[in-house]
Amino acid sequence: MPGLKPTSEAHVAQPGLAVVDVAACDDQTAFAVQALLAGRWPTASADRAIRVPGEPGVRLRCYLDVRQEFGSQL
Repeated sequence: MPGLKPTSEAHVAQPGLAVVDVAACDDQTAFAVQALLAGRWPTASADRAIRVPGEPGVRLRCYLDVRQEFGSQL
């Protein structure tokens, strides 16, 4: 994705780790999607969205650990 660093092997080194790239029409929508993901799984969230010149909307990337949902029992 233009404007974002390549995905690191460390971010997908184990089953259950994921990199999610969000494309949306505006910052508010992109951060709303990120908040929904962060409300369900441990998430390393983006602090800003990126606008790529010549491309519509904004982009952001967050990192998830889907091995355990919040509120689930160990």
